[in-house]
Amino acid sequence: MNIKKARGLLGIAGAVAGAAAAFSGFRNARAKNDKLALANAIASIAVAITGAALAVRALRKDDLA
Repeated sequence: MNIKKARGLLGIAGAVAGAAAAFSGFRNARAKNDKLALANAIASIAVAITGAALAVRALRKDDLA
């Protein structure tokens, strides 16, 4: 396994961990009816999705090159 592929896999793992934490925050914010925490959780979910997409794109580019 080369360095670029390992970096991409670590990026995906980080995005999954971030998404898990964001969904946990989302559930807690909904339970407490905290609109500010809910907005933060939604933004965190968007960040995790974007990070995963970037990591997947990097892995695909590595396979094509």
